[in-house]
Amino acid sequence: MFSSAEAAWRGTRPAALRLSGIWLLRGCSVALFLGLWEVAGLIPISIAFPTFSETFAVLLEMVADGRMGKAYSFTLQPLVIGVGLSAVFGVALGVLLGLSRSFEWFWVPLFIVMQAAPMAALIPLVTFVYGIGVTAKVVSVIIMAAPIIVLNAYKAVRHANPSLVQMCRSFQGTRWQEIVKVIVPDASPLIFAGLRLGVAAGFIGVILAELLITPTGIGDLITYHRSVAEYPEMYAAIFSIIVFSAITVGLLEKVEVLLFRPEKKG
Repeated sequence: MFSSAEAAWRGTRPAALRLSGIWLLRGCSVALFLGLWEVAGLIPISIAFPTFSETFAVLLEMVADGRMGKAYSFTLQPLVIGVGLSAVFGVALGVLLGLSRSFEWFWVPLFIVMQAAPMAALIPLVTFVYGIGVTAKVVSVIIMAAPIIVLNAYKAVRHANPSLVQMCRSFQGTRWQEIVKVIVPDASPLIFAGLRLGVAAGFIGVILAELLITPTGIGDLITYHRSVAEYPEMYAAIFSIIVFSAITVGLLEKVEVLLFRPEKKG
């Protein structure tokens, strides 16, 4: 007979092994990609394509001399403001659309079109209305992030568990109690998933804005080093925003699992 501690350890061992196996496969995937990048740069497939080792060395240099930190200080400002506004007003509008069919007929098709259409093509037009300052970049982030957040919140509320809603009504719950204590909590996982996807779209919006509206931040690094043919620096800037966005979205996914999806822990 096993002790309770030993039995618990044996029960958690398969889960730990599965988790370690997942991380091993992910590490192999990243290593394979970086290895192919290194080989492609050594061939080389293009004179404008550096090796990963050269790009990473330049990235460390740009971090050490402060260029990367200064660039991110400009990039994160419109990103945080745009995503914050999209989250607050997008979730509120999405919940309202899910609860009221009076607003649904007009707003939902509009956001579906915004999500399906190539909204990035509208970013240069933003400059004609808002100029080339921070406001234009914030609007660009909102254009990319808001449709995703609104539609996810709308669908989450509209598809809330009907059994829970009926149970609330059978216990004589008011409409306000039904919304606050049943519908919104049940829809919270999908709403947060929409926020995570909205943040990812916001990164795309802010980089496009910096490339197409005003060359500042990471977009300025990419544009400048491309213009002077310093390709390792250009790829270092691109690689940094990919890594930064991936880490940010990954952390948000961890928060989502921790708060709303405890069955996925471990």
